[in-house]
Amino acid sequence: MEQGAISDYGFLSDCRSAALVGRNGSIDWWCPDRFDAPSVFARLLDPAGGHWWLGPVAPGRVQRSYERDTLVLRTVHHTPEGSVAVTDALAAEQGARAHELGMNSPAVLLRVVEGLSGRVRMGVDYLPRPEYGLITPYLREQDDGSVLARAGPAVLVLRGDGLRLRVVDDRVRHTFEVAAGQVVGFDLAYAATHGAPPARRDAVPGVADTVRAWQAFRESHHYDGRHAEVVRQSATILTGLTYARSGAVAAAPTTSLPELLGADRNYDYRFSWLRDFAMTMRAMWVAACPDEASRLFAWAAYSTGRIGAEPVPVVFGLEGERDISEHFCDNLAGYANSSPVRIGNDAWRQRQLDVPGEVVSAIWKFRDYLGAQFGAELREMVLGLTEQVAATWHLPDRGIWEHRDAERHYLCSKVLCWVAMDRAVRLAPRLGERADVRRWAGIRDEIRATVLREGYDERRGAYTGVLGSPELDAAVLYLPVVGFLPAQDPRMRSTIEAVERELGADGGLIRRWADDPGGFLLCSFWLVECLVLAGQRERAERLFEEVTGHANDVGLLSEQIDPGTGAQLGNMPQALSHIGLINAAWRLTDPRVD
Repeated sequence: MEQGAISDYGFLSDCRSAALVGRNGSIDWWCPDRFDAPSVFARLLDPAGGHWWLGPVAPGRVQRSYERDTLVLRTVHHTPEGSVAVTDALAAEQGARAHELGMNSPAVLLRVVEGLSGRVRMGVDYLPRPEYGLITPYLREQDDGSVLARAGPAVLVLRGDGLRLRVVDDRVRHTFEVAAGQVVGFDLAYAATHGAPPARRDAVPGVADTVRAWQAFRESHHYDGRHAEVVRQSATILTGLTYARSGAVAAAPTTSLPELLGADRNYDYRFSWLRDFAMTMRAMWVAACPDEASRLFAWAAYSTGRIGAEPVPVVFGLEGERDISEHFCDNLAGYANSSPVRIGNDAWRQRQLDVPGEVVSAIWKFRDYLGAQFGAELREMVLGLTEQVAATWHLPDRGIWEHRDAERHYLCSKVLCWVAMDRAVRLAPRLGERADVRRWAGIRDEIRATVLREGYDERRGAYTGVLGSPELDAAVLYLPVVGFLPAQDPRMRSTIEAVERELGADGGLIRRWADDPGGFLLCSFWLVECLVLAGQRERAERLFEEVTGHANDVGLLSEQIDPGTGAQLGNMPQALSHIGLINAAWRLTDPRVD
């Protein structure tokens, strides 16, 4: 059984971990302890990496959808023998409702097979491979018909209602028939080897309880703007990417899905980026999730700690870990032989000067929600970030795209330094005696003058990616979004036209730079916002519809799209793509600059 296309996968989450299930019924990715923990299934990255397939022996036509406002996936298989539905979920804690979702998830995969018509022969192929495929576990048939897998740090128990599962060599292979009206449930429970044993959840009531938990959560959030259906779906996906115990939002639940097939631009995105902070906060607010926004503030304050002269890391582990050093899994071939497979992300070592601006901007936007007086940690964070920008804005950095070559004077980084100083000046009344408004305002004005003087290339008729360089970078579309320049400013209008003309591709896609292999979805949504701000609402609406049309059949967006084939590229689902969608929909609803 081969790896599916990236767009073939559906996303399951219990707000602790994630699983990806293909259209063919194979769960090819699951890191049960938490999003960034070692996998027990990794066929997504290597055919031998482990999987759990459950589906009709005779393939047929497939229809998929999520139960409304959930990440419980229902797949209907229409075969020559009849039709059968398989419902997949990562179990919520029993009885969990609304904001309890994910706080104590039991790490159990649930699968319910329901006969719809005829009599369909079903197959099971279960091949667990813990530690990113490094370990072949012992499989033992149990008296109750279940199978115990034990190896290294992981214990797994697979059960099927009324079935006695059999071990064949190093896997479970089993077939059974399901007739119309018949229901068969499976549960696969994980536990650490040296902890409490795996907890059983009966599949049928467990799925029903998980649906109720998700729907109770979404019922407490109301979005009244344009494109409500896709916004609600994207908000649900963002919730699924939230690590409930800390409030951190993972950039994606996967690692090393490539930006270009066969190349080495493939990174581990199972962490939380401060760089994305303001956009994430805005999307959560738009989607009416203020509680999650508040928790994300707290996570950021505690993760950064007391800020000194060293650059604030751009990315943290989900519980605030700072050192997430990168290494390679040489035993995995990579998706479509796109190696290496990376675990960890060395971007945590980079200087990225936009980070403080993202954070301070978010605090400014949510100032009223946070109250007249900030908590001590939040106040210290704003003061520390502002002073760091004051001392370092003139330095080169790696930019928001986290380039791994030489540091440069990236224009967007300078603009976000301006944002940090501008918002800090506005926040000064809440920051106490240490707010140095006159000095901060002077630095803010100096940064702005530098960008306006050195960032515009007269021959290209555009603001460019690096000060003094003629090379275009779609990151400049962020300038009107953060209020640095109005979209109708003649130079900004010329810049937007240049980006569309030279970095645009079919399908409403925008590349980040000229030789970027794919259209970067966030940049396409930034263009939607720019068009609204430039007064071109009808064009913006058409572009929004075109870009959202790149989602797969269950509404998931990856990081990039291949302009030639329309194939999804990069880690998926990608938080930034869904954040961009939500924020663009709101800009179409309310065009005011934040």
